[in-house]
Amino acid sequence: MTAVHEAHAEPHDHPHDHSHDHDHDHHHDHDHSHSEGGLWGMIASALHLPGYSHTHERPAPTDAIYADNLGIRTVQIAFVLLAVTTIIQFVIYLSSGSVALLADTIHNLGDALNSLPLWIAFMLARRAATRRYTYGYNRAEDLAGLVIVASIVFSAGYIFWESVQKLLHPQPLTHLAWVAAAAVIGFVGNLGVGLIQIRVGKQIGSEAMIADGRHAQTDALTSLAVLIAVAGTLLGYPIVDPIVGLLMGVVIVFIAREAMIAVWHRMMDAVDPKLIDEAEKVLKSHPEIKQVVRLQMRWVGHRLHADIIAALDENLTLSKSDEITDHVRHHLLHELPYLSEALISVVPWNEETLSYWEESRHHNLEAT
Repeated sequence: MTAVHEAHAEPHDHPHDHSHDHDHDHHHDHDHSHSEGGLWGMIASALHLPGYSHTHERPAPTDAIYADNLGIRTVQIAFVLLAVTTIIQFVIYLSSGSVALLADTIHNLGDALNSLPLWIAFMLARRAATRRYTYGYNRAEDLAGLVIVASIVFSAGYIFWESVQKLLHPQPLTHLAWVAAAAVIGFVGNLGVGLIQIRVGKQIGSEAMIADGRHAQTDALTSLAVLIAVAGTLLGYPIVDPIVGLLMGVVIVFIAREAMIAVWHRMMDAVDPKLIDEAEKVLKSHPEIKQVVRLQMRWVGHRLHADIIAALDENLTLSKSDEITDHVRHHLLHELPYLSEALISVVPWNEETLSYWEESRHHNLEAT
């Protein structure tokens, strides 16, 4: 422990342990019980699905390689599950002619294809930064989010078109038992994918994956809506089928809206204000920092970056200032699990005045 660590840990009675010799259990609360998440958690854990492993192989969330690999595994599994679900449903649709089932099938196909841009994005994130892409390729994940939004909008439009056509040219449904079975298959496939993607997305901080997972969970409910169309036909009301298709289209429009908002926030470098509050709490817990001049945070893909300007005593040596900022950075990385980089710059501070950036002040609007 450096002199700065000792000075901070002893005179000031802060509740956190600045030696960071503890186990940081808040980073490892995901896999200590086979029964976590109920029956689904037990099944997923037994199958070693992403985010449900109980082998204690998980490093800290700030491990970029781990996060990228986990993201790739997740989208691979999602693609396979939804592709199989789509194929089964499409075969049954060809025999039954249910537009509600077609709507669910097309939407599942879109969900499966949504895994591809995420897959590519996570693969790109593993590439090292270059002299042209000096921040790396993590922003590709945000571009994948745009592709996902576009596919959701397209699927809603296609479903509306097919439903209207079925209203204008009604056709009787056949093979109702198979249609019902296809609805259940769609429900199970989408629910499983949604649970995995949301869990892993939260684990690694991927908003695109969380949005896709919530999308899949909603699709699980729309799959069950196909059963309403089957029931309507059995009762002698075949018009229920295209009506259910239209309602599903409306639901997908709302899903698209939520996805648009989430992607907009990421593209505009928005963060949850709670993250700023947590970072400020950490910074203020260090008495060496006399003032936080600037605190900015943004997501780059599923990695969180922070830019901080802190005022320290002007009489500190350069080496002491470096020890302090490194200690603070270490603390931030422990307290904010998604944080992968914290760039801390220092300006001089004294009790009488805070003076810095004198020559360049007229170029910096924030300093005027």
